[in-house]
Amino acid sequence: MNRRLFLLLTVLVPALKGQCQMVMPPALKAGDTIAIISPSSSPDSMTVAKGCAALREWGYVPVVGPNALKDYHGFAGTADERAADLRWALRDSTIKAILCSRGGDGAVQVLYRTPLEEFARHPKWIIGFSDITALHSAEAAAGVMSIHGSMCDGIAAKGERDSVNAIMQRLLRGQLPTYQAPSHPLNQQGEATGILVGGNLSVFSGLAGSDYDFLNRVDEGLILFIEDTQESMSKVDRMLHQIEIRGILPKLKGIIVGHFSKYKSPENGFADMYEMLHEYLQHYDIPVCYDFPVGHHSRYNFPMVIGCRVQVKVGPNHTRIEFVE
Repeated sequence: MNRRLFLLLTVLVPALKGQCQMVMPPALKAGDTIAIISPSSSPDSMTVAKGCAALREWGYVPVVGPNALKDYHGFAGTADERAADLRWALRDSTIKAILCSRGGDGAVQVLYRTPLEEFARHPKWIIGFSDITALHSAEAAAGVMSIHGSMCDGIAAKGERDSVNAIMQRLLRGQLPTYQAPSHPLNQQGEATGILVGGNLSVFSGLAGSDYDFLNRVDEGLILFIEDTQESMSKVDRMLHQIEIRGILPKLKGIIVGHFSKYKSPENGFADMYEMLHEYLQHYDIPVCYDFPVGHHSRYNFPMVIGCRVQVKVGPNHTRIEFVE
């Protein structure tokens, strides 16, 4: 081989590998099958039944994973059983999307038993939030988009969540959303475009540096959204600094701060979580949106397409987030 060509390839190939195109799973149609699995904690059987009923109302055929209703020390089966359900749902060509029954704890055990190649070979929508952030991180690391959104309990709920359910239904049919949220006093105005990643802060922090860590893609231009529950300000502070000392924070294009719930306030002189986060994020010249309706929120948990390109505009009166193909 020509020496000059060889040197050029040694430079280009690693660069191209780091810029892998994100794959959007195919849109669903009426009559498609959606698998319900439990990668984390054991769910209540009635909640799963209500989730199945909601999927039928949406026009889909639900099928419950073989181990999804088990209870093994609080988990939905052993780690091997939960991983087997995930691999089954990914590999079965009749299953078009995967809805997680609930979060809780234990999804990281499933990742250890599921190579990244499984996600890449079988690109399907994986839906869930909280502990399911681990699966979202793996999908994004494998180059596949996923949906951070309501699980069985959420999609079965009525009233105030109907608007969120409608967004999810349109998303599954291939219609990407655009959101507009009220302004927050701590917002940092600006505009940015990048690939959206994020979810539960404590969950994806636990994947730091692993092959399943979606923050490994930071050089591609990421916009990060974060949320959490039952984590103190001091713990969130440590997780934020973990991202900073890894060199991730300075490379982010923007940050969307979702809902933080069930924590003690005030703490260390900060009135609330947003004030604590602002103390550090204000030093970065990027748009930052606070109190976006996503996460462990009693009323709203807007679906977020992880791995999708988004355009974020944080203005004086509102924040606009548009998902683009």
